[in-house]
Amino acid sequence: MMPETGAGAGPDFGPDFGPDAGSGGSALNHEQLRAVLAAAGASGSWDWEIAADRLFLDASFAELYGLPSEDLSQGFPTGTFFKAIHPDDRARIRIAVAGMLAGASLFSKEFRVVTTAGKVLWMHGRGQCHLDVDDEPVRFTGLLVDVTERKRTEERLRIAQSAGGVGTFEYSDGFATVSVSTEFCKLLGLHPADRLPVRTINSVVSEGALSLIPEGVQAALPDTLSGEFLIRRGEDGEPRWIARRGEVQREADGKGYRLLGVIYDVTLAKQQEAALRELAETLEQRVAAEVAERRHAEDVLRQAQKMEAVGQLTGGIAHDFNNLLTIIIGSIDMASRRAAPSADPRMRRSLEQAMKGAERAAALTHRLLAFSRRQPLDPRAVNVRDLLEGMSDLLLRTITEAISVTIDTAGEAVEGSESGLWMVEADPHQLENAILNLAVNARDAMVDGGSLRITARNETHSGQDGEMPAGDYVAIEVADDGIGMDEATLAKVFDPFFTTKDVGKGTGLGLSMVYGFAKQSGGGIDIASRPGEGTRVVLHLPRCHGGAVEDHGYHQDHAESGHASETVLIVEDDEDVRRYAVGALFDLGYRVVEAADGFAALDLLRKEPGRIDLLLTDVVMPRMSGSELAQRAREIVPGLAVLYISGYPHDAIMHEGRLGEGVELLSKPFTMQALAAKVRESLDR
Repeated sequence: MMPETGAGAGPDFGPDFGPDAGSGGSALNHEQLRAVLAAAGASGSWDWEIAADRLFLDASFAELYGLPSEDLSQGFPTGTFFKAIHPDDRARIRIAVAGMLAGASLFSKEFRVVTTAGKVLWMHGRGQCHLDVDDEPVRFTGLLVDVTERKRTEERLRIAQSAGGVGTFEYSDGFATVSVSTEFCKLLGLHPADRLPVRTINSVVSEGALSLIPEGVQAALPDTLSGEFLIRRGEDGEPRWIARRGEVQREADGKGYRLLGVIYDVTLAKQQEAALRELAETLEQRVAAEVAERRHAEDVLRQAQKMEAVGQLTGGIAHDFNNLLTIIIGSIDMASRRAAPSADPRMRRSLEQAMKGAERAAALTHRLLAFSRRQPLDPRAVNVRDLLEGMSDLLLRTITEAISVTIDTAGEAVEGSESGLWMVEADPHQLENAILNLAVNARDAMVDGGSLRITARNETHSGQDGEMPAGDYVAIEVADDGIGMDEATLAKVFDPFFTTKDVGKGTGLGLSMVYGFAKQSGGGIDIASRPGEGTRVVLHLPRCHGGAVEDHGYHQDHAESGHASETVLIVEDDEDVRRYAVGALFDLGYRVVEAADGFAALDLLRKEPGRIDLLLTDVVMPRMSGSELAQRAREIVPGLAVLYISGYPHDAIMHEGRLGEGVELLSKPFTMQALAAKVRESLDR
């Protein structure tokens, strides 16, 4: 007989649970008990006699565990209870059973059971311990209920919630905790749990906002709840927007309610809403900015098209026009040289006026080429301080006495540089012309006198404005306190042929020439002016890192005579230009041979290869260009000196607007003095 268990004893499970089970006074027989258990959805029951260490099972339990039914009356070792439990759950259930034996009153656990067929089922085990008069456990009885379908439904719901980002909650009025899903905890950044305190949930909501879980406001609650809440997730403090949707179910007596609802993340939608609102609020400003940017792009495109058009026009006429000017200037020069000292003064004045007119025409073509960035540049390492100091006498002669001239080239101290002011990489002669043009413009703007200030300083550009590449530059600033210009005039100052001067007082190519020179040199130019306050023009030229500094002081070329032992081969397709060059060099004392094209020149070189000292050739010629002729001529006479003459060399001997390395060029039109100096320099070099 089993000992009596007192008031806390469980029911007597009948003859199937021990040898003396029938004397327990149970009101139910074996079949009735089985029917009751089946109706309750039980999948088996157990009765563990703790002292005897025997486990008595009913037939359903034995079938679930795959135990022989004939051994039911004898009982099984207690280890049988744990045998079919899933390995991952076994340790947890052992601990729970140990707790029962240590005095816990109720056992209620869910765990997995692996059947003999390998099928995994979820079971809810529920039982209690029966104590003797000394409160010692003597029996442990209980039921197994199959909850597999419920667990599968919960898992499907959990997956659906996780995939959809939806968390569920259930709250009953008056309770301090809320039943929540795993996704609910994840959305709020709270530790996963089946139940959470109301205070913990509401603590993540931003201060001053309504509570996510309402409390004590039953009368004010509508039947459905909605709302959006700005929260700070509990685990990382990240701000997120959470939407809540719920339904209030009221008790029949009206004294309580249940709130069932869902939450989900709407942060992306709120961000898009804010962005749309900001877009609407700043639409006018954005449109204005877009229009301004488009106008700027159109202005840049228009400027580029303008330069391209001027360049094409200039290139088309420069070659022929400079040939004509070479003949005109050369003829006037020759006539002036051969005129007797006692010649009619009126004739001399006429020759001088003709020369001035021809030189102005040559300057016009040169400025057009400079503006369109098609002038041939010969960039070198230039010491800006020396160049400006060398130009001081010329500037003082050009500027009237009513204007004071100040030249400041001290520059700021540069770390790691002994000279302070950096060198620049530029064509020294074109730089002199640019500065002179700016000085003349400043002079003309100060009709009643004033001050002209020319300064040079180091500067570094980030390249963010897009006007110039990032890097080091030297800024040469020419400033005056003349009449100044308004914004409308400033917008057009770099346009070709635009001028504020009276008719006949200027071509409108001075600033455009400086602009083209700066851009072609890899730099830039800025201008600032206000009416009555003067004008400031800043020329930015790239810093030169290394290279020998030559003497770039301003000076006039001096003609030097040649020797009859030095032979110059002149190749020029224009007969009049060729005749002038031949006559000029002959007068200078050189032996001269001539050819009308490259093929004739090569024949002369083959006939007397050892007698030609210098090849003086035009660049643009029919059938064979000057650069191709020079290459083939040096195959016949290695190391032959070559001097190009051209009014528009363009790409033939230039690379990105600069003369190729080692290329010597004499630009048309040229005087006898310039020709003599360049030929002498080429031969001596």
